[in-house]
Amino acid sequence: MKSTVDQIRQRFDQDVERFSNFETGQSATIDAPLVMDLIARAAAATNPQATHALDVGCGAGNYALKLLQLLPRLGIDLLDLSGPMLSRAAERIAATGPTEVVTCEGDVRDVSLTPERYDVIVSAATLHHLRGDDEWESVFAKLYAALKPGGSIWISDLVEHSIPAVHALMWERYGEYLRELGGAAYRDHVFSYIEQEDTPRPLTYQLDLLRAVGFRTVDVLHKNGSFAAFGGVK
Repeated sequence: MKSTVDQIRQRFDQDVERFSNFETGQSATIDAPLVMDLIARAAAATNPQATHALDVGCGAGNYALKLLQLLPRLGIDLLDLSGPMLSRAAERIAATGPTEVVTCEGDVRDVSLTPERYDVIVSAATLHHLRGDDEWESVFAKLYAALKPGGSIWISDLVEHSIPAVHALMWERYGEYLRELGGAAYRDHVFSYIEQEDTPRPLTYQLDLLRAVGFRTVDVLHKNGSFAAFGGVK
């Protein structure tokens, strides 16, 4: 059985300090600093006049802070399961200057989003918690509806691979990255909570789903092994 929403929330409630650091917050993700920079730059290039953004699964606010470096006029809506994460994200953003910040504690599957409110939506290491096709389809459709025409979505996430031999190859490669980062015990710890919590889908599945819900253009920013950064324009 996969973790429940409450179990996932509890784990993140206890990990605020790590996620409040640009270096450690995404350490288990291959090429995390590069991907964070690429997503912020892609959002700024695609929607340079953006005034409203939504960060889905914002954690302690790293991606929102990166966006604000390039789009300082942004008002930011933060959505996360974890109340402590939201509080820290809002606190860190407030420290950068007079930015409008709205926080929402909840699950993207359940919350209501105002249609055509956002110029930019970002989501990092969050959507892999979706389970069946129905959840993936409804959440992607909800995020599409929440974007203004011409708005863009940018996703960074763990992905699986459709060809079993390729998936095994990429998983072995990811395991080696984790072992080099923190040793065999750290690798096993990360693999354990991925097995317990996550249900990632292939990059190709998600690109096809973006098109299916209405995105007129989709693109890939980066892929390295079991991680990808990609998005689309409404």
